[in-house]
Amino acid sequence: MFFHRFLFLFFILTITLIQSKKLSSGPEINVTKHLSFPNFNPNQDITLLGSSSISTQSFCIQIPENNLQFSAGRALYSSPIRLLDPNTQTPASFTSTFSFQIQSAPGKSDPVSGGLSFIIVPDEFTVGRPGPWLGMLNDACEDENKVVAVEFDTLMNPQFGDPNDNHVGINLGSIVSETVINVSSFGIRLNDGNVHRAWINYDGYKKFLEIYLGPDGITIPARSVYSGNLDLSPYLNEYMFIGFSGSTGNNHTQIHSICSWNFTSVSRGFLRVPSTESCESKIAVDNDENAPVPSKTPSSFYIFVAVVVLVLLIMINLYLNSKRKGKDYSDENVVVSKENQRPCPPNRARKFSLAEISSATRGFGELQILGNDSRSVTYKGTFLSGCNVVVKQFSSSCVSDKRRMIKEVKAVAKIRHPNLVAIRGWCFDHQESIVVYDFVPNGSLDKWLFGFGVLPWTRRLKVVKDVAEALSYLHLKELAHKNVKPSSVFLDISFRALLGDYGFVMSAIESSRFESLISQKVDVFEFGILVLEVVSGRGRRSNPGELDLLDLAWALHESDEKGKLVDRRMGPVVNPDQAIRVLEVGLMCTLNDNKGRPNMEEVVEYLNFERPMPELPASRPVSLFPYSSTTGLCSGYSCSPFK
Repeated sequence: MFFHRFLFLFFILTITLIQSKKLSSGPEINVTKHLSFPNFNPNQDITLLGSSSISTQSFCIQIPENNLQFSAGRALYSSPIRLLDPNTQTPASFTSTFSFQIQSAPGKSDPVSGGLSFIIVPDEFTVGRPGPWLGMLNDACEDENKVVAVEFDTLMNPQFGDPNDNHVGINLGSIVSETVINVSSFGIRLNDGNVHRAWINYDGYKKFLEIYLGPDGITIPARSVYSGNLDLSPYLNEYMFIGFSGSTGNNHTQIHSICSWNFTSVSRGFLRVPSTESCESKIAVDNDENAPVPSKTPSSFYIFVAVVVLVLLIMINLYLNSKRKGKDYSDENVVVSKENQRPCPPNRARKFSLAEISSATRGFGELQILGNDSRSVTYKGTFLSGCNVVVKQFSSSCVSDKRRMIKEVKAVAKIRHPNLVAIRGWCFDHQESIVVYDFVPNGSLDKWLFGFGVLPWTRRLKVVKDVAEALSYLHLKELAHKNVKPSSVFLDISFRALLGDYGFVMSAIESSRFESLISQKVDVFEFGILVLEVVSGRGRRSNPGELDLLDLAWALHESDEKGKLVDRRMGPVVNPDQAIRVLEVGLMCTLNDNKGRPNMEEVVEYLNFERPMPELPASRPVSLFPYSSTTGLCSGYSCSPFK
């Protein structure tokens, strides 16, 4: 190991020596780029993507180009701009000022809603998604960590944290704005059809951003709509593309016009200057026989010596390795197994080597940990391809039957459903038991229910339906999830719910009992508890002296006051009939299996109003769980084996 490190360091030093002979760094300089577009025409250096065009009548960029619904487009300056010094990680300073107009499409009386954004993106090929994404992001194609945008949004999307339909947002690698400004308080209405002007000033050295907004034709306002410290360096590459994006939603038509644009950036860099060894010293003058011969040993000689020594070291290393015994190179020590070298079909789960998993999680580093419990530790990982994944490493003490677990993981990995988190693969090498999942950007449901923000009712209803669809599909495939709870439900960038984090790990006793007695029936029971948590916005376990959530729900049902369980933080926008029906579905799922508990296919039909709901018992059944406490299984939901 020491020899390998020495060889690696020697190689790096040799390359550094070679490079140092080629160029030297000079003084720090400023690299300035200036763009000026008093108007636009098709012959300018503007790349149009998606639904965007340059009007030959108004000489403005139009997004969308026609009277289109649910469309998106981008208009970018054709060449990349240097916005980050990679040596110092200092972002460039820049000023972007542009005039824009947001108005209804000609001849249309539809509500004016949509949005426009000034964007800084990593490529000139991607078109962002329409609707509430404003053409900024494309969760299927784009490196979302490298996107900066200032949005001018005229549609309220509560799921993205929008305060109203007239706001400016600052987006850093996410569709959810880092900061949102209600511009109504500044007397500005973005979609009033007037021409507005925006000034976006960023000081890269101080990492300070200012945004001004006012009518076109005036000087910069005295008061900014936003000013504050903001570090853009994590969201920038050295070279980025700048421009605009916009979109419209369903049943809404709106045209965003950019009529003029000035942009100036100043980035820092080091001037590359010639080395001290000038070319003149290498020129031999033919008619000057007495010209002095340089006494300095040529740099090429040093390079030649370094390369020869490096080759000798490599040959010695290969010779020593060939003398080692074959046992030191067993199949278990090969970094990439033969199975992993075989090409895999797209989206098909496969076996990973421990080296691949370790590299993706930076050696299972603490900074990569997403969560942990007594049975496992969960990490965020990134493979060399740039793909983000979730790596769940199980404790060896919790895996009593590894062969059975491998079989179960492979069975679940074969299925694909829009509401199930896909399993990328597994690793059962070197006493490790690891399952690799797709990474879902918005995190788990429990953080949204019990942490930051308030999920609106429409989002919660969709979560319940999505999870029900996922469980119904699993049960149809004769599989069970075995770990249904808010922390096992994940939200993607569109807030679609995906069920993941399967309950694979069980002791031998629990395993046999689970297979013979519980399996899919407990999934239904746990789904009922999840429904109560989603509607009420509170956890299943209570504080000392208070009723558990299930006890409280049945008590309110008995007194015909189920409406009191609905989360009041959602405000008056809740549909009370929907909320009560969903609560009743949740309670029905907690009935005894032989006393009315439905299967998940029936639950889906209840939630979609495709099947009439049977009446719930007037009072809570004596035993909600059909198994005796003498068997070691719980008689209520609070001690389910997968909590």
